[in-house]
Amino acid sequence: MAFLIAIPSLVLPGTSSDAAQMAALVALIAAVVTFAEYNSEYPTFLEFRNAPPFNRLRFLALFFCLWFASILVAGQERDAALPITLLDSLALSAQAMLDFPYSPVRLMAITFADASGWVNVGLATSIASLLLMVTMIALLLFWVHARFIFWPIRKQAFNFWINLPLFDPTSGRDVLFRLKRDAHFNLALGFLLPFLIPALLRLWIGAFDASVLAVPEILIWVLCAWAFLPLTLMMRGIALFRVAALIEEKRRRAYAQEDDLQLV
Repeated sequence: MAFLIAIPSLVLPGTSSDAAQMAALVALIAAVVTFAEYNSEYPTFLEFRNAPPFNRLRFLALFFCLWFASILVAGQERDAALPITLLDSLALSAQAMLDFPYSPVRLMAITFADASGWVNVGLATSIASLLLMVTMIALLLFWVHARFIFWPIRKQAFNFWINLPLFDPTSGRDVLFRLKRDAHFNLALGFLLPFLIPALLRLWIGAFDASVLAVPEILIWVLCAWAFLPLTLMMRGIALFRVAALIEEKRRRAYAQEDDLQLV
């Protein structure tokens, strides 16, 4: 986790000492929090910690997003006469597929066009396309794993309290209703965020100083947050639907068993 946070500072050339120190502090805090969460008997806030590969896929998606974005931003300073790299080719291919009218990538391109004096719009668009492709692949992998490989009960029983520590099944309406309601909300918000974030970012650029986007680390984290937050919400929605399906199936079996006992 510490290495993940420090990727932009490690990859980008000419990182200032203040930025490196801040990245090191945040990386240390993230590492301590993650270590404490996974080595504590009692959960705090991290969900599905004992239901792999939920958090592993999220970590890998964010890792590749930061790594790819950092390499692409660092590569803009190399000689233009040199041939393009494989990562550049992947970014351009992703842009060709995802940069169409009214797409999230096109909205990000329009947003960064308002700050074209500080941001390389073409580079930001290609990075956004590649990051969106990475998160879409991660989401597809998790959906396949949850749908066809019996997640999260393939290897062990699912502990509701440890994996959903912030969800109280005893309060409010029926737990199935609340799980499905939260799942719908997470899926809807996760679908809308790639469209909402560019609009909010455009409002911010118009109201405040857009020169901060000229800092490569900030640009990388903005693009990664735009791609990663929707992935997290949609993965959580899929996971909650799967947990609700497990509870519903267990109830159906219990009711069937009661009916058999009454017939006897």
